[in-house]
Parts: sequence; structure tokens; C-alpha cells
Amino acid sequence: MKAKKAKVKPEAVNTRLAAKKGPVSQFIAHHYRHFNAAALIDTAKGYEDHLKAGGKMLVTLAGAMSTAELGISLAEMIRKDKVHAIVCTGANLEEDIFNLVAHDYYERVPHYRHLTAEDEQKLLDRHMNRVTDTCIPEGEAMRRIEAAVAEEWVAADQSGQRFFPHEFMYKILRSGKLKKYYQIDPKNSWMLAASEKNLPIIVPGWEDATLGNMYAGRVVTGEIKNVHTVRTGIEYMAWLADYYTKTAKLLKNGEGSIGFFQIGGGIAGDFPICVVPMLHQDLGRTNVPLWGYFAQISDSTTSYGSYSGAVPNEKITWGKLGQKTPKFIVESDATIVAPLIFSWVLGK
Repeated sequence: MKAKKAKVKPEAVNTRLAAKKGPVSQFIAHHYRHFNAAALIDTAKGYEDHLKAGGKMLVTLAGAMSTAELGISLAEMIRKDKVHAIVCTGANLEEDIFNLVAHDYYERVPHYRHLTAEDEQKLLDRHMNRVTDTCIPEGEAMRRIEAAVAEEWVAADQSGQRFFPHEFMYKILRSGKLKKYYQIDPKNSWMLAASEKNLPIIVPGWEDATLGNMYAGRVVTGEIKNVHTVRTGIEYMAWLADYYTKTAKLLKNGEGSIGFFQIGGGIAGDFPICVVPMLHQDLGRTNVPLWGYFAQISDSTTSYGSYSGAVPNEKITWGKLGQKTPKFIVESDATIVAPLIFSWVLGK
């Protein structure tokens, strides 16, 4: 009887792939073999395969990834054409620029778990807004950017022009008015990299961000006459529908597709993934393909009644993903996982 040929072990495959890459990828290939570690490397390989097949990748950012300085790895992904569109919360849109101009004034609070209500009040009194272990300085970060972007809001309002939230941010970055305040290496700002590439950015629910609140305040005072000077989430969805349809049509000729790489949950992920069922069910564009790759990094435990905690297969029932769509989920901290996946894709 002929002996069965032994299957090649996944770690052997990963080692072979990593041999052409740098030390970070080789470390991942050698150590990351099981559980969430194995899911991480499978996700990274899937991302890479998707791009090699001619696909495009949309990345979504929830939480406070900009304050976690994801820009250090994400900016390079953008520059190297590994990311083709971004959907993010208003917080992530602005906080990358906050960090760009006020990094030296940020304070880290490693013992944040032990802060009392009195300790928190003292931070407030110093105008230090805490995000987990990191405090954002209101004056040097938020108010500085508010002053710069408010000039653009008012100018647009007075001239009857309207722009999306990210377009206003692109305007202030491209104007050069903030350069004198830069406190990090500009190559580590994902918003600067996106601006240079004119990368499509979609920002659903922008009005709940700090700058959104500041804009609303100017509407209340009458400084801004037209509340719609900043374009809305519905307009973003209409823009995304057009972008997805046109991009998918171009990729179809080359056999590629549009992938969905989700960091965290919430509106940043839920908003854009719905564009496909909308195109199919509400617009009758049934020839538009489903998302061609799906991955989510989340610390949201798989649970009942949670979109962020739902397993990817649930999305099949909503017409977002197909049975054969490559699907990955890494249940871990995105501040640890995302830079490692990006390092693999970049060949580091």
C-alpha cells in the first residue's frame, strides 16, 4: 500500500514566504502558529493575495487608532499603494492631525486604571482629554486645528461652497499653514500620506467628533449660516455607491475585487459595508460584485445582537459577503495586530 504523502505544514509555508521578507515577517512566520496568532498571519497572507490578484483594499478605522499612532505603519501602507480608500470616524480623521502638531504636549498616564474621579477632574482642569493612557492637550491640539479649519468653514460658507469633512482637512494640510507646528516626522502621519495621494476618505457620523461639535457650535451662534456647508453622511454614502460601482467595473476586467479590512467595529465598519446590499437591493445593480475579501480585527467578543461581535458569515445573510469570500477575524488588540499585519504586507 502506498504511503500517503505528508502534508506541508502551514508554518513551513509561512517560513518560505517570509524568507523573501524582512525580520519582522520572519519573526511572525516562526512564532505565530496557533489561535489568534495564526489568524493574524492568515489575515495578512489573505490581504497580500487579494492585492496580488489585482484587487483594491478599503480600510476602516474605529476607536482611537490615530491617537495610538497607527499612522507610523498606515502612512507607509498608503504610500506603497496597499490601501486605496479609508473609512474612519471623525475622531480618527482629526486625531492624526492633533498628534502631528501637538505630539510633544501629549501626556501618557500608564496607571490610568487606578485614576480616581478626583484625578480625572484634575486632568480636566488642565484641559487634558484622556483616551485610555494618553491625554490630548486641548489648547495645542484641538484649538489649534479648530482655528485653522474654521477659517476654511467660514470661507466656504460665505462663498456658498460645500465640502466633505476630509476635504476641509486636506485643505489645511495642503495650505502649509500647519507646517511650523509639526512635532512628529511627517512620514508618520497617515492623513498627510492620504492628502498627498488624494486618497478617498469617508467619514460617517462626523458630527459627533470634537471638530464636529465645534462646527455645530458655529452653526448655533450663526457664524456659519448654512448648516450644510460641511457635507453629510448620506452624501458620503451616495459618493461611496458611485465609487464602488465604478471601481468594481474597472477591476472586473482585471479579475480583481474590492476588499474590506476592518479595524474595530462601530459606524466606521457598519456604514461602508452596507453599500453593497444597497447597490443590489435598493438600486438594482445586481451585476456589482460583493466585497472580495473581509477581515476584522476586534476585541469585541462574539455575542448575540452585536454587529461588531458577529462572525463574518452572518454578513452573508445581509448580502454583504458571499459564501466563497475569504473571511478572517482576529480577536485581539488592533494596536498590536494591525502594525504586524501591515509589516507582513509591506515585506518588513
